[in-house]
Amino acid sequence: MNTSDQYDMADSYVQDESESEQGFLREQDRFLPIANIAKIMKKAIPVNTQGKIAKDARECVQECVSEFISFITSEASERCSNEKRKTMNGEDILWAMQNLGFDNYIDPLKMFLQKYRDASKSDTTREESNGQNEEATTYSKFLNENPY
Repeated sequence: MNTSDQYDMADSYVQDESESEQGFLREQDRFLPIANIAKIMKKAIPVNTQGKIAKDARECVQECVSEFISFITSEASERCSNEKRKTMNGEDILWAMQNLGFDNYIDPLKMFLQKYRDASKSDTTREESNGQNEEATTYSKFLNENPY
């Protein structure tokens, strides 16, 4: 790498920094991690097949999912702001989805949210007796017991 290449890289880094200060986001800040997307997509492929997922397909789904989440979250955030609340909860997400016309998802998500809360309560009771805090374990155990 010659000196001019180093300066070009330094200039682009400074440019990236100034863009992020102006409200522009880097790709890794805008999108969900591609590894997480790929893992979810692979679960949809039947086990007995040799199916693979092309890189452009993973990237396309990554962009779509990230945009969808931003869209729903923005609507829920606006509701919280209007109600002068700082914390967004599951009901805000459900409200946003219904408000944006995603009615078909509301009932399954309500059931999922209730099951998650029930699982969290039972683990909280166990944790209090053990004196441990295992919220991340609760979530991963819940997902393993309730596959999507």
